[in-house]
Amino acid sequence: MKENYISPSQLAKALGISRQAVLDKIQKGLINATRVGRQYIIDKNEFDNIHKREGSKEGAKIKRRSGKTGGKEKIMSIVRDAGINTIQLWFVDILGILKCVSITQRELEEALYHGKGFDGSSVTGFAEAEESDIIAMPDPGSFQILPWEGTAKPVARLFCDILNPDRTPYPGDSRYALKRNLARAKKLGFTYYVGPELEYFYFKSDKSPEILDEGTYFELIPSDMADVIRNKTVDILEEMGIEMETSHHEVAPSQHEIDLKYDEALRNADNIITARYCIKELAKANNVYATFMPKPLFGVNGSGMHIHQSLFRGSSNAFFDKNNKYHLSAIAKQFIAGQLKHAREISALTAQWVNSYKRLVAGYEAPVYISWAQRNRTALIRVPLYRPGNEKATRAELRCPDPSCNPYLAFSVMLAAGLEGVEKKYKVPDPIEPNIYKMEMGEREHRGLVALPGNLYQAVNETEKSALVKEALGEHIFTRFLINKKKEWEDYRIQITSYETKKYLPIL
Repeated sequence: MKENYISPSQLAKALGISRQAVLDKIQKGLINATRVGRQYIIDKNEFDNIHKREGSKEGAKIKRRSGKTGGKEKIMSIVRDAGINTIQLWFVDILGILKCVSITQRELEEALYHGKGFDGSSVTGFAEAEESDIIAMPDPGSFQILPWEGTAKPVARLFCDILNPDRTPYPGDSRYALKRNLARAKKLGFTYYVGPELEYFYFKSDKSPEILDEGTYFELIPSDMADVIRNKTVDILEEMGIEMETSHHEVAPSQHEIDLKYDEALRNADNIITARYCIKELAKANNVYATFMPKPLFGVNGSGMHIHQSLFRGSSNAFFDKNNKYHLSAIAKQFIAGQLKHAREISALTAQWVNSYKRLVAGYEAPVYISWAQRNRTALIRVPLYRPGNEKATRAELRCPDPSCNPYLAFSVMLAAGLEGVEKKYKVPDPIEPNIYKMEMGEREHRGLVALPGNLYQAVNETEKSALVKEALGEHIFTRFLINKKKEWEDYRIQITSYETKKYLPIL
């Protein structure tokens, strides 16, 4: 594209509106554009012309509808102009499974101002039958058109907060749990930022883990369908305002990774839910299956979701200290110490499924022992090397979460553990740089290395005893989450696996 032209996406970013909104304005003649093949190009002068037209009726119309979505009137205007008739109201249950109720344009105003009532007793971990009436209240700041929907008319979505009938926050709402913990951080003067790395697999179907390729880390495979799907997914997420750091093929066959740019924790928890849905939708549209199952294949790496974390005070990174050997401030070291101390207690939230613990085994780049380091990727927490002049990138990478967790609850307990370290001034242990998996057992014992829980049963037992987790989640989520996980373990425990049949049937 010539330098004097810009794309609809670039203009959308400059105007602070969605790409779809720009395309709509092109169709209505509010923005001049030239069609080249299947794409539009826009003369850079058109952006200046828009500002020159601000005094006119046409310019005023553009100006009114520019800027980030968020106002209720603005959302209704966008929905009318774009011809959107289906608006999806999104929220998650306590396991992080996406739920949705769809409304029409006609019902939007009522929902934006008063919410949408529904039966909470049918949602995992929500209300009991006798207290089932609860409300999904849309968050106007989360409004977004879904550009991958293959429907005749565009579809939009809004994330929702869950409320009681008296409009107070519903205690079973995962999003509310995270908001409470972020408010605690704010009282201490901090904003919690996270940057998640989403790993996942593409398979031929959901019936069996049949791989699409034999690729390895960073490999570029000629005519690779999965690479094309992943790149399309990144483009769509960017269109939705979800910025990417990188994407690439991962270590295992048919395994891929998309890294979201670091952002405030609540926004990136929403972004994780959106990205998981988008990845699956694009895979389905291309007749393959995407899964965030932590360990779908035996003998190769599983899928993790490493979380890069930092606390900011205003625009300053509270984790950075130029005079420290590791460029870590006292706050950063205390935060790390808090997460190390409570790592076993929060494991049921960061690795919440039976299958999660098939990933957390030695030898597959997944953390097993509670430790921290700079270069050592076998440690639970890694502090990436500081690059001079990039103080804001100083961070602590927690490597135990997997991409199938409930991000709202995982971020809640991660933040709670770190803040307790800050408040109580925990002392961080010495870093462990040697490969822990290659150490003799005696050396690990000498270093005082303790392992994460070995299975979901052990993790749930640790969580059940944790006052920190109970406080972070609240009584409602804490109790119902444990009930659900105990049932999952019992259902798994009584199964007869193919391993048992193969091993024991011929000899017993």
